[in-house]
Amino acid sequence: MTDVFTWTYCDAQGQPYQDLGLSGVAFPTQAEAEAWLAEEWSKLANAGVSSVVLKNNDETVYGPMSLSPAAEDEAELPGEG
Repeated sequence: MTDVFTWTYCDAQGQPYQDLGLSGVAFPTQAEAEAWLAEEWSKLANAGVSSVVLKNNDETVYGPMSLSPAAEDEAELPGEG
C-alpha cells in the first residue's frame, strides 16, 4: 500500500467538516502535507477550521492540532519577560 497523507479539518467542537472543497488534496509524504499546511493554515482558520488531523491512509498520524495562534503568554519562553 502506498502512503497517502491527508488532512481532516475540524470545527470548534472537534467534528470533521463534511466538505471544504479540499477533499481531493492528498500528499505522497508527510513532509509535503506539513509544508502545505504551513502555507495554508491561516486561510483554513479564517474559513472556520479550528483544528486538523493528519492521516496516512486511514491511520491517524497526529492530531487534533489547533490552528489558533498561541496566546502571547504561552509563547513566551521560560526566563523571558
